[in-house]
Amino acid sequence: MEQVAKRAGVGKLTLYRRWSSKEELLAQAIEQEVSADISPSAADVQALAPREIVERLLPAAAETAASPGFRALVARILGSAVSHPELMEIYWRHYILPRRELAAALLRRAQQDGLVAADADLDVVIDMMAGAVTYRVLQPDPPDAAEMLRYLKAVYRQAGLYPAGP
Repeated sequence: MEQVAKRAGVGKLTLYRRWSSKEELLAQAIEQEVSADISPSAADVQALAPREIVERLLPAAAETAASPGFRALVARILGSAVSHPELMEIYWRHYILPRRELAAALLRRAQQDGLVAADADLDVVIDMMAGAVTYRVLQPDPPDAAEMLRYLKAVYRQAGLYPAGP
């Protein structure tokens, strides 16, 4: 916290007024690093067709997922889960959980539209999609943005959220 305060030109007290712990500060810094353009808004989930939302978000998601910064961020977060469980808990609560809730809402809409099986376990579907992307970006030869877009389309197609075709 001391180094962050010094770099920002403020006192540590100023930081602690805004963030109760270094984990809270770090979780928000992580959120700032990842573009908000890769998650649907709650309003979009209610107003737009699931496939329209996915088609709109995939290019930005592919750019983000293919970036070296995102790759490093994912590796660091996963790597710190055991040694810093409080960071992972805060990151989960502030970043992952809200996005999982939006993804679940999107998948429920897709179920209503007949795109996703009515008996699909949405937590499993979300885990499969997120796990596929995480696995892909952590490979030794990660994809560039074009390949990541192709891969994301395939992942979303398997989940029923992207239309079949080339």
